[in-house]
Amino acid sequence: MSEADIPLVVAGLRHTFDLGLTRPAAWRRSQLQGLRRMLVDRGPEFEVALYADLGKSGTEAQLTEIGFLIAEIDHALAHLAKWMRPTRVVAPLALQPASARVVPEPLGVALVIAPWNYPLMLLLSPAIGALAAGNAVVLKPSEVTPETSRAIALHLPDYVDRRAVAVVEGGVAETTVLLGERFDHIFYTGNGRVGRIIARAAAEHLTPITLELGGKSPAYIDETVNLADAAKRIVWGKFLNAGQTCVAPDYVLGRREVLARLAPRLADAIHELYGNAVQGNPDYGRIVNDAHFERLVSYLDAAGSGGGEIVVGGGRDAADRYIEPTVLAGVPREAPVMRDEIFGPILPLVEVADLDDALTFVNSRDKPLSAYVFSERAADRLRWERETSSGALTFGAPVLHLSVAGLPFGGVGESGQGAYHGERSFRIFSHEKAVLSKPLQPDTLGPTIMPPFTAAKEGLVRNWLGRLR
Repeated sequence: MSEADIPLVVAGLRHTFDLGLTRPAAWRRSQLQGLRRMLVDRGPEFEVALYADLGKSGTEAQLTEIGFLIAEIDHALAHLAKWMRPTRVVAPLALQPASARVVPEPLGVALVIAPWNYPLMLLLSPAIGALAAGNAVVLKPSEVTPETSRAIALHLPDYVDRRAVAVVEGGVAETTVLLGERFDHIFYTGNGRVGRIIARAAAEHLTPITLELGGKSPAYIDETVNLADAAKRIVWGKFLNAGQTCVAPDYVLGRREVLARLAPRLADAIHELYGNAVQGNPDYGRIVNDAHFERLVSYLDAAGSGGGEIVVGGGRDAADRYIEPTVLAGVPREAPVMRDEIFGPILPLVEVADLDDALTFVNSRDKPLSAYVFSERAADRLRWERETSSGALTFGAPVLHLSVAGLPFGGVGESGQGAYHGERSFRIFSHEKAVLSKPLQPDTLGPTIMPPFTAAKEGLVRNWLGRLR
């Protein structure tokens, strides 16, 4: 669609919402069921698109995108009736007889702007919550993954209500036009620079926002764990999607002797998961475009000249946008690779003197989206929980917390604001309306809290307020 069409599309969705078409539970369920049918029917086509954009294998596409979404839809369908149900609240004795309840109601028209690294999952996962809550939705897929964007725009309208769900493809120009429209919630996943642009645009309409922004998620390891087992999990979490995962372990902290023993075990784990000829392994993805490839190669080129030492990997092929799973040892804390989120298959090992040094280092930086701790010391694990702040904290494995529907997924500070998944996805796209019902008879207000204030009324009020203190 053209930029000129976008305001008309948004107006049409708002008209649909104002008519009340999206509010019934049956409509909400039908949209979720339609999404599910699309993912099943068109799963092979989405696999092809994800491979074209990211070199993502069919199995990985099912595990991290298609299957993940189906599980999330099933969870929403199973719990939707409960989520929609009003919650009773006890009115205070002074107001009796009275009843009070909290009623969740849809916000209106939501905008979901997705990133490129998981272009299907990170577009439709927030949409599940928005539709479950009874909203109309504009979906803006990433232009950086054009094949996936095209597949979504082609297939989605056949499975959902076109009057209430629209896909807007395009880049900066189309997104800018969208942000000039009034929405009732904006959900953005991406980087902090664009997140600030989203926040400024939303402020013009006082639109609530959810920002999922990522950041440098640390991993910490000590000598109490089985290093081979830990290395395998770190390698899996780091090199999933060729490292292009917002919750991937960005770097590993540990004492010098621990990291020296860990490095060869990381190499063993890479060999076990991806074999000797990684470039020919269909289970290993590719960097999304040339610009990101060149950015990552600059970190490799800095190795040996103040940016750490390549101890595993380092191979690259620009024509194939392939970068070998790489481990850097002896990385200085202020090396280029430690300044920004890596978002690629490069894992720095950073030495710390002890746990205190590791905690100080993490706390001196922006709050991360996730933190991963590999330690069997209960006291040390408790210190990470109490003395650091991150969107999530996981012991013994990276990434897996995303698969637990009951856990909030979101950042804090520079890594984002707001959280979703499970019921929280429903809640962020809902307004919790307070409803109080107080019958006119018997009249308990006139004799107690309304003027004229007699001595008897004053006594009642002071006695009631005294009990509240």
